[in-house]
Amino acid sequence: MLKRLVVTGYKQHELGIFDDKSPGIRFIKKALENRFRALIDEGMEWVILSGQLGVEIWAAEVVLEMKKEFPELKYAVLTPFLEQDKNWNEAKREKYQMIIESADFHRSLTNKPYEAPWQFIEKNKFFLRNSDGILIVYDDETDGSPKFIKKEAERYAEKADYQVMTITGDDLRVVTEEEQMDEWG
Repeated sequence: MLKRLVVTGYKQHELGIFDDKSPGIRFIKKALENRFRALIDEGMEWVILSGQLGVEIWAAEVVLEMKKEFPELKYAVLTPFLEQDKNWNEAKREKYQMIIESADFHRSLTNKPYEAPWQFIEKNKFFLRNSDGILIVYDDETDGSPKFIKKEAERYAEKADYQVMTITGDDLRVVTEEEQMDEWG
């Protein structure tokens, strides 16, 4: 049973999204919500994030919205290092702080500021060892940072009872078409 789900994916700049007004965000959030609903029905209790900008922040916003309907749903933000938001602009920092403050659990995995890529590698290992599956917004056709954890998760799943799921560009196209059909009646 999948009780603890890691959610990750593209950073917003990897998708060409530079502000919260981008219409694409709504479709990504809807795809996440659809997947979360199915997983909640199967017993999912926790969504685990590292708090990076893009898919992870949007996933936290989806969970916060869904808590109204599913108050037992929880999310944790486990950052790879302290002061992750140090170089972000004020609007992004405010949103991040709201996500951190609203989390059911939050801590930094290394308890020190950024030093080197090893902190991301350790975060990925910790996430795989302490979850039952991962949902990655990633399309093999569009390169980006999620490819590293996707490869790691697939290797991990070969040895462990671990579920690797993706939301691809095709999945997002279907959600976009469905949403537009609903709008047009």
